[in-house]
Parts: sequence; C-alpha cells; structure tokens
Amino acid sequence: MPPLEQPLDLLAIAPHPDDAEISVGGTLVTCHRQGMRVGVLDLTNGEPTPYGTVEIRAKETAAASEIMQLDWRHNLGLPNRTLEHTIEARRALATVIRLTQPRILLAPYHVDSHPDHVAATSLIEAARFWAKLTRSDMEGEPWHPPHIFYYFSIHLRVHPQPAFVFDISDAIDAKLASVRCYESQFFAGRSQEFPTPLDDIRDRARYWGWSISKKFGEPFASRESIPLGSFKSLIGGGS
Repeated sequence: MPPLEQPLDLLAIAPHPDDAEISVGGTLVTCHRQGMRVGVLDLTNGEPTPYGTVEIRAKETAAASEIMQLDWRHNLGLPNRTLEHTIEARRALATVIRLTQPRILLAPYHVDSHPDHVAATSLIEAARFWAKLTRSDMEGEPWHPPHIFYYFSIHLRVHPQPAFVFDISDAIDAKLASVRCYESQFFAGRSQEFPTPLDDIRDRARYWGWSISKKFGEPFASRESIPLGSFKSLIGGGS
C-alpha cells in the first residue's frame, strides 16, 4: 500500500472485523465529526465463524465503515484464531503505521479472555516501536505514534478502572447501526429475545456514560501519562 496523502489522526487496530465497532465505534464517529482523520486496521478477516464467510464479512465491514464515515480501512490478512506476535506480523504492522502515521493508536486492553486480543496488544506495542526505526528497509518514513490508548473488549467481563471515558452521546445511534451491519455475527442463528448482544453493547455504553455524567461513553486505559494542557477540556470548555 502507498503512503497516505494525509496522515491519520487516529488509527484503531482491531483483531477482527466488528471489534472496532463494538469497542470504539462511537469514538471513531465522534472524532470524524470533529474534523479528525480516522481509520481502522483489522488484523484478521475474522473467519471461520458459524454463519459468516470471508465474502460476507467483507460486505459487512464495508457497510459499517460507510456508516462510521471512516477515512481509511485496511485488513492486514493475519490468521484468525491463531493470531501470534511473530516477527513477520510485527514488520507488516509497523509498515502500516509508517505509511499512515497516526498520532493516536487504539489497541485492545492487554488483559482479555480472547487469545487473539491478547496477542494483538503485544503485537501492536512492538510494532509501534519498530515503526520508528531508522536504517530499515521497511516502506515509509520512520514514525512513532505519540499516544496509545487501550479499549476494553466485549469478551472481558470485569473491567479495571479506565484512565478516561470518551463521551459518545451524540454518536450512539451510529455506533449501534455500524454493529448491526454484522448480521452474521449478531443476528444469524441467534435468539433475539432481550437482552440481545446489541442490548449488551448499548447498556455498557450507557454505564460508562453514566460514570462521567453523560448519556453514553467508551472507556480507555493507558500505560503512559496523558498530557493535559488545559482544564477547560475537563469542564466542557474545549481543548
């Protein structure tokens, strides 16, 4: 892939198609509406699943991307179910980071019940470092994303205290609409009696919104200190 004409402001890296929508769909929509360039990199195609195919998942992903109005989306083509932090995978991901030059990376939280998610976190952190290496034959210019934040997965039943919660009150409808695009994962072969997986996703967003006195929110963790130049951003006065 060639370098982007305009670098991304924010890149969400997801182990499977639908992970970004479930975990940070509202954040992506809100950031795009705020004028940021946002993208998603899916590490695998998510197959096999009981009711999906590679072709079905690709169509679902395209529909969800359109709803979120992403500026960029790509699939790295790594193996689903057996995702590993290999040198080859690290190199491939580091190359994407060099070519897209995001200022913020969103990655899965490092504690998770899904092995692919845990492997993804390790892979992303190492690729972030590799992306800045000079005297390398990797494509693109050296680049080190200044910030990396971690999102919680639907597989994790107990969540630690997040570093911050992002207000997605105005984007909850778009978030849920993007999740609905994944018919093969949330509707086919599933009972639609309450509570459905979509109900669970909305209720989690409502809880995190309640935690910051907003309607809906998405939580993020951080291993690094978070810079803050003004308290106005904390009281609704902008950044």
